[in-house]
Amino acid sequence: MNINKNFLNFHVLMSHSPSCLNRDDMNMQKTAMFGGKNRVRISSQSLKRAIRKSAYYKTHFGQPSTRTRELEILIPRFVEALRDEFDQDLIAKTMELFVRAKVEDDQVEETEDQEEDSSGNERKKLAVAPWALEEIRALCNIVKDVALTDEEMNKAREKAAKQKGKKKKSEQELIDDALTAKRVKAVDNNIRLIRQAMNSALDVALSGRMATSGLMTSIDGALAVAHVLTTHAVEPQDVDWFTAVDDLKEDTGEVGAGHLDTQQFSAGVFYRYASLNLKQLQVNLGLIPDMDSDETSESHQRALDIARHVLHLLATIVPSAKQQSFAAHNLADFALVSFSDIPISLANAFEKPITQARGGGYIEPSIQALANYWETLNTFHNLEENAVAASSRSFNCPARLKLAQSLPEIEVWIINGGQD
Repeated sequence: MNINKNFLNFHVLMSHSPSCLNRDDMNMQKTAMFGGKNRVRISSQSLKRAIRKSAYYKTHFGQPSTRTRELEILIPRFVEALRDEFDQDLIAKTMELFVRAKVEDDQVEETEDQEEDSSGNERKKLAVAPWALEEIRALCNIVKDVALTDEEMNKAREKAAKQKGKKKKSEQELIDDALTAKRVKAVDNNIRLIRQAMNSALDVALSGRMATSGLMTSIDGALAVAHVLTTHAVEPQDVDWFTAVDDLKEDTGEVGAGHLDTQQFSAGVFYRYASLNLKQLQVNLGLIPDMDSDETSESHQRALDIARHVLHLLATIVPSAKQQSFAAHNLADFALVSFSDIPISLANAFEKPITQARGGGYIEPSIQALANYWETLNTFHNLEENAVAASSRSFNCPARLKLAQSLPEIEVWIINGGQD
């Protein structure tokens, strides 16, 4: 096996007190079957949103991207922010082209579906997209000087004259199509400038995005985050029957509540797993041209600096759902981090659900099972991972696994590239 240790694998155990941190469309807790048993689940989307909306994220990574499909609301905000640098029409047009490209004949772009506006007319509805001000600034800088040559204008006019059938486009529409195509090509030729702008929207560089058209570029995510599962079976789930008392009705002598409802909740030990492709992150940030390029010491260190904060976020951030009712603000009790050749989940440590320890509790047997499975998998596959763990509870640490005293100590270990 080629040992290059390009991946950082994060394994975190967090015990949540009674809560309902992630619900489905029926207002029920999200669950999954694993090992033939029901587990409570927190979706990766829910966890990632909680992370990028956290105060810690903003402090260390800056403002995350704005994710919206409401272009009519966003355009005035970005125009106001960039009006001293570019023509307002250029900003608006660039933003429209960011998520839209020319539509051939009657084919609607894959990123759009249809809805009716207030007047009953059908209009295109964009998919939710991540928007970063610095990226729009970079795009405006690229496309502002792009124009059609006389030859290209004549070709567009000739194409307009040769059209047949009912679905003819006007001459101006075909000229606009040609200009759009040229702008898209200009962006493709300056892709590194776009990636460098991602330093201001690190969530896009980490999570990636898929683009089907327009000036938006596809980005392969550097951070893969798994759905979070309990290490043990959770069934049946508890149901909270709650009421809201109407104080004014109470004053009149009436009895009973003004509102009745139910809410599922449960408690458990949750396994969080994420894998960070260090080189992909450097590419996404425009620090190196592509995956075939050599890293620099500066670009690699930048990725490690980001990685240490990723660990902190995974070990401390909790989704906000129903927290005013349950206050399950729990922190991680265990973390294992490894430099590896490949992404490696340890979820199968819990394929056979954990049973309670003598005297009760799931956290300690979960910690031991995770550490043991790491050793088993590394021995079986000869993985040669460079790994370290820290735990709030005592456990039998495998000889090949380094033991740190705290999570901040692991963060320093990450910054140092896995060196003590």
